[in-house]
Amino acid sequence: MARLVLGLVSCTFFLAANGLYSSSDDVIELTPSNFNQEVIQSGSLWLVEFYAPWCGHCQRLTPEWKKVATALKDVVKVGAVDADKHQSLGGQYGVQGFPTIKIFGSNKNKPEDYQGARTSEAIVDAALSAVRQLVKDRLAGRAGSYSSGRQGRSESSGKKDVIELTDDTFDKNVLDSEDVWMVEFYAPWCGHCKNLEPEWAAAATEVKEQTKGRVKLAAVDATANQVLTGRYGIRGFPTIKIFQKGESPVDYDGARSPPSAPESLGMARMASFPWRMTSTSVTWSWTT
Repeated sequence: MARLVLGLVSCTFFLAANGLYSSSDDVIELTPSNFNQEVIQSGSLWLVEFYAPWCGHCQRLTPEWKKVATALKDVVKVGAVDADKHQSLGGQYGVQGFPTIKIFGSNKNKPEDYQGARTSEAIVDAALSAVRQLVKDRLAGRAGSYSSGRQGRSESSGKKDVIELTDDTFDKNVLDSEDVWMVEFYAPWCGHCKNLEPEWAAAATEVKEQTKGRVKLAAVDATANQVLTGRYGIRGFPTIKIFQKGESPVDYDGARSPPSAPESLGMARMASFPWRMTSTSVTWSWTT
Protein backbone atom coordinates (compact mmCIF):
# COMPACT_ATOMS: atom_id res chain seq x y z
CA MET A 1 0.00 0.00 0.00
CA ALA A 2 2.83 2.40 0.88
CA ARG A 3 4.45 1.76 -2.51
CA LEU A 4 1.14 2.39 -4.26
CA VAL A 5 0.65 5.70 -2.45
CA LEU A 6 4.24 6.71 -3.18
CA GLY A 7 3.77 5.82 -6.83
CA LEU A 8 0.59 7.86 -7.11
CA VAL A 9 2.23 10.84 -5.42
CA SER A 10 5.24 10.58 -7.73
CA CYS A 11 2.96 10.40 -10.76
CA THR A 12 1.07 13.48 -9.61
CA PHE A 13 4.28 15.47 -9.16
CA PHE A 14 5.49 14.32 -12.60
CA LEU A 15 2.29 15.50 -14.27
CA ALA A 16 2.35 18.81 -12.43
CA ALA A 17 5.93 19.44 -13.53
CA ASN A 18 5.60 18.29 -17.12
CA GLY A 19 2.05 19.14 -18.19
CA LEU A 20 -0.43 16.76 -19.76
CA TYR A 21 0.56 16.98 -23.43
CA SER A 22 3.71 16.54 -25.49
CA SER A 23 4.94 17.49 -28.95
CA SER A 24 4.05 14.00 -30.20
CA ASP A 25 0.34 14.65 -29.57
CA ASP A 26 -2.00 16.31 -32.06
CA VAL A 27 -2.91 18.77 -29.31
CA ILE A 28 -1.20 22.13 -29.82
CA GLU A 29 0.31 23.60 -26.66
CA LEU A 30 -0.61 27.27 -26.36
CA THR A 31 1.15 29.95 -24.31
CA PRO A 32 0.92 33.75 -23.95
CA SER A 33 3.68 34.09 -26.55
CA ASN A 34 1.90 32.16 -29.32
CA PHE A 35 -1.81 32.34 -28.42
CA ASN A 36 -2.65 35.48 -30.36
CA GLN A 37 -0.85 34.38 -33.52
CA GLU A 38 -2.05 30.78 -33.42
CA VAL A 39 -5.65 31.32 -32.31
CA ILE A 40 -6.84 34.92 -32.53
CA GLN A 41 -5.24 35.74 -35.87
CA SER A 42 -6.07 32.35 -37.35
CA GLY A 43 -8.81 31.68 -39.86
CA SER A 44 -9.41 28.27 -38.31
CA LEU A 45 -11.94 27.26 -35.70
CA TRP A 46 -10.22 26.36 -32.43
CA LEU A 47 -11.12 24.20 -29.45
CA VAL A 48 -9.01 25.22 -26.47
CA GLU A 49 -8.80 23.44 -23.14
CA PHE A 50 -7.59 25.46 -20.15
CA TYR A 51 -6.20 22.98 -17.64
CA ALA A 52 -4.04 22.52 -14.57
CA PRO A 53 -1.62 19.55 -14.51
CA TRP A 54 -2.56 18.67 -10.91
CA CYS A 55 -6.32 18.65 -11.64
CA GLY A 56 -7.82 15.15 -11.54
CA HIS A 57 -10.65 16.06 -13.93
CA CYS A 58 -8.07 17.40 -16.39
CA GLN A 59 -6.03 14.22 -16.14
CA ARG A 60 -9.12 12.14 -16.89
CA LEU A 61 -9.97 14.37 -19.85
CA THR A 62 -6.48 14.12 -21.36
CA PRO A 63 -6.93 10.86 -23.35
CA GLU A 64 -10.32 12.08 -24.62
CA TRP A 65 -8.83 15.42 -25.65
CA LYS A 66 -6.07 13.66 -27.55
CA LYS A 67 -8.71 11.60 -29.38
CA VAL A 68 -10.54 14.80 -30.26
CA ALA A 69 -7.37 16.37 -31.66
CA THR A 70 -6.60 13.32 -33.79
CA ALA A 71 -10.18 12.97 -35.06
CA LEU A 72 -10.40 16.66 -36.01
CA LYS A 73 -6.89 16.98 -37.44
CA ASP A 74 -6.86 19.26 -40.53
CA VAL A 75 -10.51 20.14 -39.82
CA VAL A 76 -10.50 21.97 -36.47
CA LYS A 77 -7.50 23.11 -34.44
CA VAL A 78 -7.33 21.63 -30.95
CA GLY A 79 -5.15 23.29 -28.35
CA ALA A 80 -4.44 23.30 -24.63
CA VAL A 81 -3.29 25.97 -22.20
CA ASP A 82 -1.60 25.14 -18.92
CA ALA A 83 -3.60 27.80 -17.08
CA ASP A 84 -1.80 27.05 -13.82
CA LYS A 85 1.50 28.02 -15.44
CA HIS A 86 0.05 30.71 -17.71
CA GLN A 87 -2.40 32.39 -15.37
CA SER A 88 -2.54 35.53 -17.51
CA LEU A 89 -4.29 33.62 -20.30
CA GLY A 90 -6.69 31.99 -17.90
CA GLY A 91 -7.54 35.35 -16.39
CA GLN A 92 -7.92 36.92 -19.80
CA TYR A 93 -10.68 34.48 -20.68
CA GLY A 94 -12.33 34.31 -17.28
CA VAL A 95 -11.24 30.77 -16.46
CA GLN A 96 -12.33 29.95 -12.91
CA GLY A 97 -12.22 26.16 -12.87
CA PHE A 98 -10.49 23.24 -14.55
CA PRO A 99 -10.85 22.00 -17.15
CA THR A 100 -12.52 24.82 -19.06
CA ILE A 101 -13.14 24.31 -22.78
CA LYS A 102 -13.75 27.25 -25.09
CA ILE A 103 -14.67 27.35 -28.77
CA PHE A 104 -13.05 30.14 -30.78
CA GLY A 105 -15.22 30.50 -33.88
CA SER A 106 -16.38 33.41 -36.04
CA ASN A 107 -15.71 36.06 -33.41
CA LYS A 108 -12.37 35.16 -31.87
CA ASN A 109 -12.76 37.92 -29.30
CA LYS A 110 -15.88 36.25 -27.87
CA PRO A 111 -15.24 32.52 -27.52
CA GLU A 112 -18.09 30.25 -26.46
CA ASP A 113 -17.93 27.97 -23.43
CA TYR A 114 -18.40 24.27 -24.08
CA GLN A 115 -20.81 22.87 -21.50
CA GLY A 116 -21.34 19.34 -22.81
CA ALA A 117 -20.12 15.93 -21.74
CA ARG A 118 -16.39 15.41 -21.43
CA THR A 119 -16.17 12.60 -23.95
CA SER A 120 -14.43 12.68 -27.30
CA GLU A 121 -17.69 11.93 -29.14
CA ALA A 122 -19.62 14.78 -27.51
CA ILE A 123 -16.79 17.27 -27.98
CA VAL A 124 -16.34 16.33 -31.65
CA ASP A 125 -20.09 16.75 -32.23
CA ALA A 126 -19.95 20.23 -30.69
CA ALA A 127 -16.94 21.12 -32.83
CA LEU A 128 -18.67 20.04 -36.04
CA SER A 129 -21.74 22.07 -35.09
CA ALA A 130 -19.49 25.07 -34.57
CA VAL A 131 -17.91 24.47 -37.99
CA ARG A 132 -21.35 24.46 -39.61
CA GLN A 133 -22.19 27.73 -37.87
CA LEU A 134 -18.90 29.24 -39.00
CA VAL A 135 -19.63 28.31 -42.61
CA LYS A 136 -23.13 29.83 -42.33
CA ASP A 137 -21.63 33.03 -40.91
CA ARG A 138 -19.19 33.24 -43.78
CA LEU A 139 -21.93 32.70 -46.34
CA ALA A 140 -23.93 35.47 -44.69
CA GLY A 141 -20.90 37.76 -44.65
CA ARG A 142 -20.75 37.90 -40.86
CA ALA A 143 -17.25 36.51 -40.41
CA GLY A 144 -15.06 38.83 -42.39
CA SER A 145 -12.94 40.48 -39.74
CA TYR A 146 -12.17 37.80 -37.19
CA SER A 147 -9.06 36.53 -38.94
CA SER A 148 -7.14 39.71 -38.20
CA GLY A 149 -7.78 39.30 -34.47
CA ARG A 150 -8.06 43.09 -34.15
CA GLN A 151 -11.64 43.92 -34.95
CA GLY A 152 -12.33 47.59 -35.48
CA ARG A 153 -8.67 48.53 -35.86
CA SER A 154 -8.66 48.83 -39.63
CA GLU A 155 -8.45 51.65 -42.14
CA SER A 156 -12.21 51.47 -42.72
CA SER A 157 -12.94 52.24 -39.08
CA GLY A 158 -11.23 55.63 -39.17
CA LYS A 159 -7.91 54.44 -37.76
CA LYS A 160 -5.90 55.86 -40.68
CA ASP A 161 -4.04 58.35 -38.49
CA VAL A 162 -3.32 55.86 -35.68
CA ILE A 163 -0.04 54.09 -36.41
CA GLU A 164 0.04 50.38 -35.58
CA LEU A 165 3.36 49.42 -33.97
CA THR A 166 4.93 46.01 -33.33
CA ASP A 167 8.00 44.56 -31.62
CA ASP A 168 9.83 44.90 -34.95
CA THR A 169 8.82 48.46 -35.83
CA PHE A 170 8.63 50.21 -32.46
CA ASP A 171 12.25 51.24 -31.86
CA LYS A 172 12.85 52.63 -35.35
CA ASN A 173 9.60 54.59 -35.41
CA VAL A 174 9.41 55.79 -31.82
CA LEU A 175 12.76 55.72 -30.01
CA ASP A 176 14.78 57.03 -32.98
CA SER A 177 12.24 59.74 -33.82
CA GLU A 178 12.44 63.45 -33.06
CA ASP A 179 8.65 63.54 -32.78
CA VAL A 180 6.54 63.07 -29.67
CA TRP A 181 4.69 59.74 -29.63
CA MET A 182 1.63 58.85 -27.61
CA VAL A 183 1.24 55.08 -27.60
CA GLU A 184 -1.78 53.09 -26.49
CA PHE A 185 -1.08 49.52 -25.40
CA TYR A 186 -4.30 47.56 -25.88
CA ALA A 187 -5.78 44.06 -25.94
CA PRO A 188 -8.27 43.13 -28.69
CA TRP A 189 -10.67 41.57 -26.16
CA CYS A 190 -10.60 44.52 -23.74
CA GLY A 191 -13.90 46.40 -23.45
CA HIS A 192 -12.24 49.61 -22.23
CA CYS A 193 -9.93 49.53 -25.27
CA LYS A 194 -12.91 49.19 -27.59
CA ASN A 195 -14.56 52.17 -25.89
CA LEU A 196 -11.39 54.21 -26.29
CA GLU A 197 -10.89 53.34 -29.96
CA PRO A 198 -13.10 55.98 -31.66
CA GLU A 199 -11.78 58.71 -29.34
CA TRP A 200 -8.20 57.65 -30.02
CA ALA A 201 -8.86 57.75 -33.77
CA ALA A 202 -10.44 61.21 -33.57
CA ALA A 203 -7.62 62.47 -31.37
CA ALA A 204 -5.00 61.11 -33.79
CA THR A 205 -6.47 63.12 -36.65
CA GLU A 206 -6.88 66.32 -34.63
CA VAL A 207 -3.43 66.11 -33.05
CA LYS A 208 -1.84 65.46 -36.44
CA GLU A 209 -3.44 68.60 -37.86
CA GLN A 210 -2.77 70.83 -34.85
CA THR A 211 0.90 69.85 -34.46
CA LYS A 212 1.65 69.46 -38.18
CA GLY A 213 2.61 65.84 -37.59
CA ARG A 214 5.09 66.53 -34.78
CA VAL A 215 2.97 64.53 -32.32
CA LYS A 216 1.89 61.07 -33.38
CA LEU A 217 -0.67 58.69 -31.88
CA ALA A 218 0.00 54.98 -32.13
CA ALA A 219 -1.30 51.65 -30.86
CA VAL A 220 0.37 48.39 -29.84
CA ASP A 221 -1.47 45.09 -29.52
CA ALA A 222 0.08 44.11 -26.19
CA THR A 223 -1.15 40.52 -26.48
CA ALA A 224 0.74 39.99 -29.73
CA ASN A 225 3.89 41.98 -28.95
CA GLN A 226 5.25 40.46 -25.77
CA VAL A 227 8.69 42.11 -26.02
CA LEU A 228 7.20 45.59 -25.74
CA THR A 229 4.69 44.48 -23.13
CA GLY A 230 7.47 43.17 -20.91
CA ARG A 231 9.84 46.06 -21.57
CA TYR A 232 7.33 48.69 -20.48
CA GLY A 233 5.65 46.69 -17.71
CA ILE A 234 2.17 46.68 -19.22
CA ARG A 235 -0.22 45.08 -16.72
CA GLY A 236 -3.59 46.61 -17.57
CA PHE A 237 -5.44 47.75 -20.64
CA PRO A 238 -5.49 50.26 -22.12
CA THR A 239 -2.22 51.83 -20.96
CA ILE A 240 -1.07 55.08 -22.57
CA LYS A 241 2.58 56.15 -22.57
CA ILE A 242 4.19 59.31 -23.93
CA PHE A 243 7.58 58.98 -25.61
CA GLN A 244 10.06 61.72 -26.46
CA LYS A 245 13.60 61.15 -27.70
CA GLY A 246 16.18 61.22 -24.93
CA GLU A 247 13.58 61.02 -22.16
CA SER A 248 12.12 58.15 -20.18
CA PRO A 249 8.56 57.32 -21.24
CA VAL A 250 5.87 59.02 -19.18
CA ASP A 251 2.64 57.26 -18.27
CA TYR A 252 -0.59 59.20 -18.63
CA ASP A 253 -3.05 59.06 -15.76
CA GLY A 254 -6.59 60.20 -16.47
CA ALA A 255 -10.02 59.42 -15.15
CA ARG A 256 -11.27 55.87 -15.55
CA SER A 257 -12.91 56.79 -18.86
CA PRO A 258 -11.48 57.37 -22.33
CA PRO A 259 -10.27 60.92 -23.02
CA SER A 260 -12.08 62.96 -25.62
CA ALA A 261 -10.23 64.20 -28.69
CA PRO A 262 -9.67 67.67 -27.13
CA GLU A 263 -8.35 66.05 -23.94
CA SER A 264 -5.98 63.93 -26.00
CA LEU A 265 -4.82 67.05 -27.80
CA GLY A 266 -4.10 68.60 -24.43
CA MET A 267 -2.09 65.53 -23.50
CA ALA A 268 -0.08 65.93 -26.70
CA ARG A 269 0.58 69.60 -26.00
CA MET A 270 1.74 68.70 -22.51
CA ALA A 271 4.06 66.11 -24.02
CA SER A 272 5.66 68.71 -26.28
CA PHE A 273 7.28 70.40 -23.28
CA PRO A 274 10.37 68.42 -22.13
CA TRP A 275 10.38 69.85 -18.63
CA ARG A 276 6.85 68.65 -18.06
CA MET A 277 7.76 65.31 -19.48
CA THR A 278 10.46 64.77 -16.87
CA SER A 279 8.42 66.09 -13.95
CA THR A 280 5.22 64.19 -14.65
CA SER A 281 4.95 60.52 -13.81
CA VAL A 282 1.53 59.00 -13.54
CA THR A 283 -0.22 55.96 -14.92
CA TRP A 284 -3.46 55.49 -16.83
CA SER A 285 -4.30 51.84 -16.81
CA TRP A 286 -7.40 49.67 -16.42
CA THR A 287 -7.48 46.07 -15.41
CA THR A 288 -10.26 44.05 -17.01
